[in-house]
Amino acid sequence: MVRRPLAWVLALVLFAEALGVAALNWILGILVDRQEMSLAGLDPHLMAVSSKIGGIVFGLYFALCGLVALLVALRDRAPAGFGRVLLISVAVVHALLGAFAWGLVGPTAFLAMVVVLGLVVLLLMTYDGRPGEPAGPADAGPADGPGGGSPVTPPTAPTAP
Repeated sequence: MVRRPLAWVLALVLFAEALGVAALNWILGILVDRQEMSLAGLDPHLMAVSSKIGGIVFGLYFALCGLVALLVALRDRAPAGFGRVLLISVAVVHALLGAFAWGLVGPTAFLAMVVVLGLVVLLLMTYDGRPGEPAGPADAGPADGPGGGSPVTPPTAPTAP
């Protein structure tokens, strides 16, 4: 099956991306601080610190998403709840990053973002409707057994007084 190796690859990619994003923003913060560059009168030290904080926050976000993918690989179960929301949000982030990357960096960066987006979507889709997992509440049958539920009566037309 392709599910577990896909989850392992996605976890490694997200951990590498977390490290890369954090390092890139940290280096940009150092460059702004050493050059003492100002943008429209903003404080250079404030810009450097905010770049470093942003790098740490996004690095932790990607690392948390990588942790969810790692747990999916270890457990061989679909992500549920908050983990599923995290993976959906990282897919949206990669779609937006890919759109910006095409215009700002070029097609190579766009393709890298689309590959990660494809990995996340493929991970989410391969675990949907897996035969070994219990059905959700919408798929569950009636509590009284097969055909034992109460019939639903159609609404009646209102009568004129």
